[in-house]
Amino acid sequence: MAAAQREVWTGAQLRRLLIDKAGHELSSASISALMTKQPNQVKLETLAALCTALQCTPNDLIEVDTSPVTQPIAPTQTRTIARTAGEQISPAGRTPPPFWP
Repeated sequence: MAAAQREVWTGAQLRRLLIDKAGHELSSASISALMTKQPNQVKLETLAALCTALQCTPNDLIEVDTSPVTQPIAPTQTRTIARTAGEQISPAGRTPPPFWP
């Protein structure tokens, strides 16, 4: 959107701007990805170059959802271990293996 607002419509135009104004070269595939979808990650160096080339701020390029995430709190689960008469539980909470004479 920031590119379109600055009359940059093609990947070739963006690539030339990045090289000419910011001295930053990206592959054609990287430029194409920036033009067609929202990236999952962007290197800070690339972000700075985009801001320089498009004369904008990171806020113009990145939209961050800061609304709180609501997740249900899972109830704490406890397990009850059934023991037979005379059975001992080890300090680690496990039953020791049987002893075979």
